[in-house]
Amino acid sequence: MNKRLFFVMLTLIVSASMILSACAPAATEAPVVTEAPAPTEAPTATEPPAPAVGSPEHPIKVLFVPSVDANIIVTGGEVMAAALNEATGLTFEVVVPTSYAATIEEMCASPADTMAFIPGLGYALASQLCGVDVAFMAVRFGFPVYWAEYIVARDSEFQTLADLEGATWGYGDQSSTSGYMVPVVELAAAGITTGEQVQTGGHNQTVTAVYNGEVDFGTVFYSVPLKPDGKPLFTWEEYVAGQITTLEQYLIPPESIPNCAPDTEGKKLLCDGYRILDARANIRVDAPDVMQKVRILAISQDVPNDTLAFGPDFPADLRAQIEEALLSFAATEAWGASIGSADFYGWSGILPATDADYDVVRAMVEATGYQAPK
Repeated sequence: MNKRLFFVMLTLIVSASMILSACAPAATEAPVVTEAPAPTEAPTATEPPAPAVGSPEHPIKVLFVPSVDANIIVTGGEVMAAALNEATGLTFEVVVPTSYAATIEEMCASPADTMAFIPGLGYALASQLCGVDVAFMAVRFGFPVYWAEYIVARDSEFQTLADLEGATWGYGDQSSTSGYMVPVVELAAAGITTGEQVQTGGHNQTVTAVYNGEVDFGTVFYSVPLKPDGKPLFTWEEYVAGQITTLEQYLIPPESIPNCAPDTEGKKLLCDGYRILDARANIRVDAPDVMQKVRILAISQDVPNDTLAFGPDFPADLRAQIEEALLSFAATEAWGASIGSADFYGWSGILPATDADYDVVRAMVEATGYQAPK
């Protein structure tokens, strides 16, 4: 190969190299590495709001102590619940606890949604225990007080309280004011020590126990009988004036006792037109001759009537609605098919009450060192 040809070929090779370099793609920059975004926290699940007190999902519990037949309480309680629902739009649930103490426990355990019909002793204990607050006291045929009565078999030899020394005592419940608290204070004050004590479960059961001879005496509630004209045997004004001083003034005429019997519908215990309203009347259907078999031995001091009380944290606005509705309900005929029935609690009406009204009951508690049964 001559020199001229060599240079021509070299020139062609260099030119081709330059052309190929110009056509090659430009180098790309390495991508910039970016940090991954921080994971976002999952939204916190929110609890659904609690149902409002008085709603169908959270009804207001209306508690009734089991002093009489539970079936009667439930039936009459439902009448009241329906009336209150119609007046307020709130929902109510009727509850009959197993004992007086259980009623107090329920009020303290559910302070924001309970209202209860409880005796004076139960109220005094509950108010001290957890701040339960009274709204109304019962009125029974014009009387804002009631009494305990000591009952015995009509043919028994017992004539005075002193005769009960060593006798078998039947009472409904240790948290009952008339059934237990008042008698235990009076018996102790009189220096009387009873024999065996039998807790029967309620006033009706106590009357039945005396009727059947299962106990020597029993203690239950006393309400003033009605005369044939429908008026009380004596008036509240006469009582306050100190005009009622003997046992006989609390009793219907003895000549009417043989004629005592339930009326044709079985709703009243009548004795020549006199209507019996104490605990004996509650067993008139099962024991129509109860008046001929069971008599009153003695009447206690008076005590303030039973209460309607609210749990300590019960909403004030709902309470005001219920109180207004109850006052209206008490003026209706339906009241008589509910708590106004003589077979139920026999409340003929209600009056506003204050905590101080039950100081006399607290004094009994302090005097005896009494504590609610567990």
